[in-house]
Amino acid sequence: MDYYIYILIFHIMSFISWMAVLFYLPRLFVYHVEHADKPDFVEVVKIQEFKLYKYIGVPAMWASIASGTLMLFLNPALFDTGLWIYAKLFLLAVLVVYDYSMEVYRKQLLNSTCNKSGKFFRAYNEAPTLLSILIVTFVILKDIPIYFTAFMLVLFAVVVYVLMKHAKEPNLDVLK
Repeated sequence: MDYYIYILIFHIMSFISWMAVLFYLPRLFVYHVEHADKPDFVEVVKIQEFKLYKYIGVPAMWASIASGTLMLFLNPALFDTGLWIYAKLFLLAVLVVYDYSMEVYRKQLLNSTCNKSGKFFRAYNEAPTLLSILIVTFVILKDIPIYFTAFMLVLFAVVVYVLMKHAKEPNLDVLK
């Protein structure tokens, strides 16, 4: 099992790459929506969205899943270490659904059929942060800290509420 540690390193690196895409792609969606009146700018953002998702996001997601699956195959005893592994796998499934939702929004934005606001994408951008914090916490602690998990869920619910209800749309004239 000398090579297991290298698979773990690859898994961590691919997860980091995947998360970078999930952190940045919704930010591009914010720019896309909030600058819809600037067609040249939007065309550049469309290219960035496509390349980020297809060339980095999808390969990084599949590399994370493949390396994680290989680690579970090589070390099935992980399934006997408590509920944390099942919680991690559940959150992974949620993260995969979130990833595919980014592709749905990307295609809607590409076809000018998306009716979501910049506020929505700012709030939606919080999901991978919450999921990654919980996944890393469960993996490091090999446990599910109930109070911490509940606190993080409430904290992120408040953040999303504030973003959706109270955040002002940016004053784009300041940038001119």
